[in-house]
Amino acid sequence: MRIVVSGGSGFIGSHVVDALVATSHDVVVLDREAPRFPNHNARYTKEDVRNPAAWRQVLEGADAVSHQAARVGLGVRFSDVVDYVSDNDVGTAAMLLAMDQVGFAGRIVLASSMVVYGEGAYNCSCCGPIRPKPRSPERLTEGRFEPPCPICGGDLDPVLTHEDAPIDPRNVYAATKIHQEHICFAYGRESGNSVIALRYHNVYGPRSPANTPYAGVASIFLSALHSGEAPRVFEDGGQRRDFVHVSDVARANVLALTAPASVQGSFNVASGTPHTILDLANELWRSLGRSAPQPVVTGNWRLGDVRHVQASPALALELLGFSAEVSLAEGVSALT
Repeated sequence: MRIVVSGGSGFIGSHVVDALVATSHDVVVLDREAPRFPNHNARYTKEDVRNPAAWRQVLEGADAVSHQAARVGLGVRFSDVVDYVSDNDVGTAAMLLAMDQVGFAGRIVLASSMVVYGEGAYNCSCCGPIRPKPRSPERLTEGRFEPPCPICGGDLDPVLTHEDAPIDPRNVYAATKIHQEHICFAYGRESGNSVIALRYHNVYGPRSPANTPYAGVASIFLSALHSGEAPRVFEDGGQRRDFVHVSDVARANVLALTAPASVQGSFNVASGTPHTILDLANELWRSLGRSAPQPVVTGNWRLGDVRHVQASPALALELLGFSAEVSLAEGVSALT
């Protein structure tokens, strides 16, 4: 198959390119950045994804598109809003416009995110399954980090989040990711194209940028440790996340791109084994032989953050045949 990978010069995209080349696909990359990790068996087009003409050029003869290009992270301040909407929403709209113009009839795989859920799923012993409201600055300032039941005010137990959970984007990045999903599925319904959105959970692994405001938490912690500084853990470190290795994410993309046309919809891409943020920091510290300063729990918080998101990987296993293979201990050991 000839497969276009947008954002193929970046962290996840470059791993997707490598995985596709390794499985004998013809890969064309569209990215406004020069490749930092070039695969010499792929072809690179250095153009902006917001340009429909660039898309028309790379779509010639294409059987499928892996749309990885996006501005990621929570942003530094709300004034980032135009950049996020432009790169993520306008870039995706330009792709779909070009597809419509050239009559593209292949599979679309979109890199989506767990952030579309907002808080994960919870259960209240009194009220049953529940979705908590956003945490208030007052509670966070007091160090009460767990969201309460919005009905009875009692404690909640986090449970696995499935793809049919209500969406509740709580920051600009999250809002752009769900809009990407919506317009891709809208195009798929009109055109008859098969569309899959892969909702990545916390992706880590080699090539992740460490010194940008948008780096993943694993890269931020590792950068601090390599600099001889203690990783600074927000809240009390008890936030639960699902950390999934980038090699598993790349494999999920290959499976999605080559799945039967009847397979469509949104899928969690996750390990199925949640860990706390403090677990991750300590695992990185131990993997370095404990020579660096031990992680410090700061109690600091960010209003756009959610407390717990832990995923059910069952649907991806059932319909895509995907299950994660790299454990957190294995992945962290290879990083350090």
